[in-house]
Amino acid sequence: MKVAVTYNNNEIFQHFGHSEQFKIYDIEDNKIINSEVVNTQGAGHGAIVQFLVNNNIDTLICGGIGGGAQNALAENNIKLFGGVSGNADEAVNALISGNLEFNPNVRCSHHDHEHGNEQHTCGSHGCGKCHH
Repeated sequence: MKVAVTYNNNEIFQHFGHSEQFKIYDIEDNKIINSEVVNTQGAGHGAIVQFLVNNNIDTLICGGIGGGAQNALAENNIKLFGGVSGNADEAVNALISGNLEFNPNVRCSHHDHEHGNEQHTCGSHGCGKCHH
């Protein structure tokens, strides 16, 4: 298994589409055999998903992530564990042991403040990032 974690200063970075670094872990027999921090060389979720594909990633751990990025990950058979925060190494160890707490309904949190007092319903604001 090859796991990528959105990464910033040992912590899980919370905005997938703005990730400048990933920590990539090679896992065999439920053990981390290698890990390295790499720069994404791209901005925006499309470039970042392609970066993950190019690096043969099959699992992603991240914080917030939008619907468009989630769809792109699914199209490339990359398993998503979103809504995770805290130390990157600890999250990967929790994943290996089957104890990782994640949010299967994670959404990109930055949408919450863009609509002021309007009620936010997906599809009405035209951003194209919310999908159910």
